[in-house]
Amino acid sequence: MDLRSSTVTVPAGEVDLSADLLVPPQPAGVVLFAHGSGSSRHSPRNVAVAHTLNAGGLGTVLVDLLTPAEDEMDAVTAELRFDIGLLAGRLAAIVDWLATERPGGTASVGLFGASTGAAAALVAAAQRPDLVRAVVSRGGRPDLAGAALDQVRAPTLLLVGGLDEQVITLNQEALSRLTAPAELRVVPGATHLFEEPGTLEQVAGAAKRWFQANLPVTVGVPSVSRRQ
Repeated sequence: MDLRSSTVTVPAGEVDLSADLLVPPQPAGVVLFAHGSGSSRHSPRNVAVAHTLNAGGLGTVLVDLLTPAEDEMDAVTAELRFDIGLLAGRLAAIVDWLATERPGGTASVGLFGASTGAAAALVAAAQRPDLVRAVVSRGGRPDLAGAALDQVRAPTLLLVGGLDEQVITLNQEALSRLTAPAELRVVPGATHLFEEPGTLEQVAGAAKRWFQANLPVTVGVPSVSRRQ
């Protein structure tokens, strides 16, 4: 596939953040990634998922949510990686940028969050209900989104490893609070990082189908079962 690749600097409030864009011709939408605690836009798992989305006709934006200076500080204190409000605010600012700049020629935006990044993605979706059209969480901590769960309007897919028992429970509780169309899917035999053979591919495939169904402007919100 002919992908347009670029590394850009995105304004997010008082800081500028580095982001990698991969956009196929005439994308159905653009998916913004929110990495988990201690990770970056170079996360091999998120990069692998992004490539699957690209192959499915979707643009992707992999971004560092902390500046280099903040990242150095966080490596010592581990404070900022759990600052959901800070991370969500920066995601919302990037959503605004995507809606204005339309790097893929479309303003249809989805969010893909991993671990603590899933909570930030859900809060950002609640803050930008008219712009964020779909959310996918991989091994996420949606419980950390707090009161924002009740305000999310975007169809949301929660993907959890079958061996990640504590996180399954947290996702079940979050599912019961989401009022948007939502679904929890458990990937059998997978641990938190989906390192087992074939499990990350299942995540990527499920995310691709969810975004393909919900991001195109011509497609309405589907009737989604709240199954587990």
